[in-house]
Amino acid sequence: MKKLLITLLPFLALLAARPAATTYRLDPAASTLTWTGHAEAGTWAPQGTIRLREGQVLAEGRTVRAARVVVEMATLNHEQAPLAEHLRNADFFDTGKFPTAVFELTEFKAGQAAGTLTIKGVTRPVAFPVAVVTVPGGLRLRGTATLDRTQFGINYNSTAFFQNLGSYAIRNDFQVAFDVLAR
Repeated sequence: MKKLLITLLPFLALLAARPAATTYRLDPAASTLTWTGHAEAGTWAPQGTIRLREGQVLAEGRTVRAARVVVEMATLNHEQAPLAEHLRNADFFDTGKFPTAVFELTEFKAGQAAGTLTIKGVTRPVAFPVAVVTVPGGLRLRGTATLDRTQFGINYNSTAFFQNLGSYAIRNDFQVAFDVLAR
């Protein structure tokens, strides 16, 4: 018994030294999401914004253990109103039918977040780098996720589905850069 206790003591000490898990709520007003799309040919890369609806992060220190992020798809915006409206319609994100997108974290390891993303009712695995910084009263999470829109049934002007699009072709991948505050 004494040997077992001596063997377990260092392990128990490590568990006791582990920081307690804290649940933080995402602050939509203090967070930014910026999307960037790309033309298949040329350098046109429209950018816009989208807002968080809600979410939470469970973390032990700067190690994220769990997270759920809900994005308000109807807030998808661009400086050209007709483009923003087109992105919100059925050709792209169909925000009337699918008002939110949801990311659920399944693993966070070595600055890499892995989880599932649901867009337009389609759930797919995704992974992307995340920097976690401790700030007074919470955490700031920053990174950029590169996503393939066709994995979520968004095929509009994709050369993977349509031929001879010329300058109307749109790349399948797009990026979402995020700077999210959790308190």
